[in-house]
Amino acid sequence: MDLFAGLKSFFRTDTTTIDNNVFRLHYRVTSVILIAFSILVTGRQYIGDPIDCISKDDIPSNLLDTFCWIHTTFSLPDAWYKKVGEEVPYPGVDKYTPGEKRVYHAYYQWVCFVLFLQAILFYVPRYFWKAMEGGRIKNLILGLNSPILPEETKTSNRKLLVEYMTSNMNNHSMFFLWFVMAEIMNFVNVVGQIFLMDAFLGGEFSTYGSKVLQFTNWDWSVRYDPMIKVFPRLTKCTFHKYGSSGDVQKHDAMCILPINIINEKIYVFLWFWFVILAILSGLAVVYRGFIVFFPRSRFIVTRSRARLSNQDYLESIINKCKLGDWLLLDLLSKNLDPLNFRDVVNDFARKLDGKSLDNI
Repeated sequence: MDLFAGLKSFFRTDTTTIDNNVFRLHYRVTSVILIAFSILVTGRQYIGDPIDCISKDDIPSNLLDTFCWIHTTFSLPDAWYKKVGEEVPYPGVDKYTPGEKRVYHAYYQWVCFVLFLQAILFYVPRYFWKAMEGGRIKNLILGLNSPILPEETKTSNRKLLVEYMTSNMNNHSMFFLWFVMAEIMNFVNVVGQIFLMDAFLGGEFSTYGSKVLQFTNWDWSVRYDPMIKVFPRLTKCTFHKYGSSGDVQKHDAMCILPINIINEKIYVFLWFWFVILAILSGLAVVYRGFIVFFPRSRFIVTRSRARLSNQDYLESIINKCKLGDWLLLDLLSKNLDPLNFRDVVNDFARKLDGKSLDNI
């Protein structure tokens, strides 16, 4: 709990809602998950040293560990499918012959940094939208999110809000455009990060989750764990040094990578999470397309959030609004107390009909 105590600030509830649930899955849930994973892979007290190498030669273990961590370890693809215990000691570990193909594993040095970079990228659309929104919704609430408010204050604040909405009618087009851009950024970001992790893991990430699912259905006697190929727990390392006669000597070492026990679980989870998030983000973009091209859908959406409001008044307002005005009204419906929002809708509809609010 001490390890993740610093993340608790991410779970504070915002007093003002300026986005939707899918949006929050990006900057709040996914960013926290990635930062937590980044912290986890650096916690040596939980997984031990990230690498431990052994050699039959008289080489200091600390020196060998540092060398193999810096210069990377490797596996032999031809030994991945050999029988463990008879032909090889571990999948991918075998005697190396010159010219044989090697697969080098250098990614584990950068996992914590890449995860942290990904967390930042997931927060970028949120930062962009907050900068463009500029605290507008928070300033327009005027205390009307509270169900208990003096009647005089409630009436004056409601009047101020209606006056703002009336005088700025059809002036919120960029407000809507910025929000749509932020939603598209969310979708592009999550899809792009799938390709980023695929490149980071040598082209293995795109099919990683599906192979893990297939692996669980294989017969135990013949199945091969695909996670071992991507995140081997035992690899090889070649160390060169000068001998007593001045000749270069080659020493083979086997290295245990305890950190990959954590890494494989992290990336299995991220594969499924990113696929689900990409689908939800794609649906959010499609939903926004319906909002743009089917005006009736705007009324249906807002009506579902404002059931106490006069439906005729609400429909009349939305029919006169452009997309930016509708988004502003929809966000207000999420933040205002339902009774106060009902009164705002009534006043706004009457104001648009040319009636004075002083006579209501």
